Amino acid sequence: MTPVAFYNNPTALIVLAVVVIVLFGGSKIPEMMKGLGQGMREFKKGMNEPHEDDELRKEREKREEVEREVRARVEEEMRKKG
Repeated sequence: MTPVAFYNNPTALIVLAVVVIVLFGGSKIPEMMKGLGQGMREFKKGMNEPHEDDELRKEREKREEVEREVRARVEEEMRKKG
């Protein structure tokens, strides 16, 4: 059984619109759409911002690079002394 929302005929869409208006009232629909739009904007904004995981990965890579440099210097000093 296919849900009514997935039918592609105008009658089903009209019936769905009437049901929504009856359930929520005409004054609540613009408020709901405004909230939906704000939610979508926040979602898109969050998708474009760097994630905390990316920042943690960059910090880890920097730390690993410093560790490699320190090891290389220590090994060089050991060779000079030894």
